[in-house]
Amino acid sequence: MGATRPDPTYGRRVSTPPSIHTLGALRASGHAHRGVKAEIRENLLARLAAGEPSLPGIVGFDETVVPEVERALLAGHDMVLLGERGQGKTRLIRTLVGLLDEWTPVLTGSELNEHPYAPVSVWGHRTVAEHGDDTPVSWLHRDARYGEKLATPDTSVGDLIGDVDPIKVAEGRTLGDPETVHYGLVLRTNRGIFSVNELPDLAERIQVALLNVLEERDVQVRGYQLRLPLDLLLVASANPEDYTSRGRIITPLKDRFGAEVRTHYPLELSDEIELIRQEAALVWDVEGPHAAPVVPDHVLEVVARFTRAVRDAPQVDQRSGVSARFAIAAVETVAASAVRRAAVTGEALAVARVCDLPAVVPASRGKVEFEDADSGRETEVLEHLLRRAVADTFRARLAGQDLSALQSKFDEGLSVETGDLVPADELLRQVGTFPTLSTLLSRLEPASGPEGAGAVGLAAAAVEFALEGLHLLRRLAKDDVGHGRTVYGN
Repeated sequence: MGATRPDPTYGRRVSTPPSIHTLGALRASGHAHRGVKAEIRENLLARLAAGEPSLPGIVGFDETVVPEVERALLAGHDMVLLGERGQGKTRLIRTLVGLLDEWTPVLTGSELNEHPYAPVSVWGHRTVAEHGDDTPVSWLHRDARYGEKLATPDTSVGDLIGDVDPIKVAEGRTLGDPETVHYGLVLRTNRGIFSVNELPDLAERIQVALLNVLEERDVQVRGYQLRLPLDLLLVASANPEDYTSRGRIITPLKDRFGAEVRTHYPLELSDEIELIRQEAALVWDVEGPHAAPVVPDHVLEVVARFTRAVRDAPQVDQRSGVSARFAIAAVETVAASAVRRAAVTGEALAVARVCDLPAVVPASRGKVEFEDADSGRETEVLEHLLRRAVADTFRARLAGQDLSALQSKFDEGLSVETGDLVPADELLRQVGTFPTLSTLLSRLEPASGPEGAGAVGLAAAAVEFALEGLHLLRRLAKDDVGHGRTVYGN
């Protein structure tokens, strides 16, 4: 959740792996072995020195969360991110992968991604001893060095750390042989980044299994005398309320995390809008003119203000929060309403308008948890907050705008019928021209937008927004005539 800055190399495959396939050739190349945390530290320092974003695509955390994460990484700390749902914790964790080297050498066939210079398993030591400089080497891309587990009550120590592999025992190996161990997810992410999402949901006895991973950097599997010096960055996420409701992070485990970072929802309206614009899927995988519906800036702002109003509403359970997914889904619903209108009426381009906003209420009702006292009033509360968001956006965008020319048309008896199936050209035909239309459009959409059909759609969106604003300021009447249609008049 800092504004998106294009960086095509971050976390992406941009080159082919080196043409080095043996341990001897790797040594001859001058390759140096670094631990994961040293690797991340070095790459992070290089990005900071170059003035590049350390966590691109993370919006609204530039002055708060990102500096804390950077300090934790530079200190070599494992960390836990605490925050309500939908604050971008998982997104932030996955972005850390971009701080790893693009390619790293591993012993070919190693289940633990062992570095050729520093094998950790019995198999790895034996392979290097047998083949020497001819030991086969492969290259692992950073995308494959990230592991993640959503903590659930049924997660076992075997899932995370490992357990006896009965198939290997059945093949004739004896119990106690380290090579009969089936490695868990944490071990298979050796030399990478491992994330445990919703950590408090892990049973306390399972959390105990992570104590050695975080401090001693080794593991224990049943009765095996097994020491595997792990090299990884462990990051966990949790909701603050989980400490006392669904579960808790046991004290010894909290103590072993080097850093605790609190996340938050966007503090500024501009960040909320930027997050919606970045994350909403508004380019559809369809053929034809409706593949990319247009959501005007003022409609995005209404949704952002609506989200923040819901988040702050006393009727809403503040402990559960209102996820960023609420706003993203709302904008996608508004765009879908515009596409539906365009498909039914034959509009050349789908442009979202105020009449598409009411569709957000029923679609988003399930994303908000209300206080018990307001049970049954969910729709009423959301509709009120949506109207308030439109009014606030109208005041912010059109304060001081002269709408007397538009108002005078209604004083002379004009009435305008609109709705989610009324096309843009029909709405504009009813309103007709007035002298300040271009000024109104430039105030709402400074970046003019597309020409032709797009201009018609944006003009209709601007006019309808002005009509709704005048209604909310009690300067126009508005009647619901059914079937999703309303009439503005005096």
